[in-house]
Amino acid sequence: MTNTKDENREVTFRVEKHLGVIRESSTGWTKELNLVSWNEGTPKFDIRDWSPDHEHMSRGITLSADEMKSLKDIIDRMVPELRDPALKAEPNKDFSR
Repeated sequence: MTNTKDENREVTFRVEKHLGVIRESSTGWTKELNLVSWNEGTPKFDIRDWSPDHEHMSRGITLSADEMKSLKDIIDRMVPELRDPALKAEPNKDFSR
């Protein structure tokens, strides 16, 4: 299989809106949810780790608005312990109902 990506192309990004920190590590890196425009494209929801100065980042995941809505619907429907902390997750529990 041939890789058709232009490996010399510089990837650009702009954090359009910081939505929140999911967690902070002991090194100061933070896993964040942001709206990010990649290569001057339409901003997408983006989840990844960032260095304290936002100069470095880990690999992450980007989601369109429709994908984010689908993810939210799945979480709301399939992970009841997020709605009610009194419920305790069971390992390998099948949440299909």
